[in-house]
Amino acid sequence: MSHAEDHEGTRRDFLYYATAGAGAVTAGAAIWPLVNQMNPSADVQALSSIRVDVSDVETGTQISVKFLGKPVFIRRRTEEEIAQAREVALGDLTDPKSENPNKPGTDASDQNRTLDENGEWLVMMGVCTHLGCVPLGDGAGEFNGWFCPCHGSHYDTAGRIRKGPAPENLHIPVAEFIDETTIKLG
Repeated sequence: MSHAEDHEGTRRDFLYYATAGAGAVTAGAAIWPLVNQMNPSADVQALSSIRVDVSDVETGTQISVKFLGKPVFIRRRTEEEIAQAREVALGDLTDPKSENPNKPGTDASDQNRTLDENGEWLVMMGVCTHLGCVPLGDGAGEFNGWFCPCHGSHYDTAGRIRKGPAPENLHIPVAEFIDETTIKLG
């Protein structure tokens, strides 16, 4: 093999690698806008945490707020609602576990689903875990909690699924009291 043939081989290899590199850069430049459009928009990112004034929420009522494009139920429960929720045995629940980011690794007992120690404040995503409908509240359904009329899911006063096709309890978002009358979501 002569020196000229060896030189041709390295030149050919360089052209292959340069062409492949240019093709990879071009493909990346074409694909990036498609991938980037899946990122949350600026208005959604700005709402990744909100503060809710609950000073006007009276016992036995609830408000709904929009958080990350979904409804969130903030309910100030009565003593009767709290007692009714705490009487339920975990074995009677369809979904006995809790996905509460505020109290990780807990079961679905009423104490583990509420925002405060005495159980007065319940904060939940207002989205049915069956197909994403918005359940009706204020003592709706067979368990005096929430009822999804679309497919018949019944939730109790702690937002736990008790009857119907929904596989999980209403989800609990990241939330905390930052003062006596303000709840921070996110």
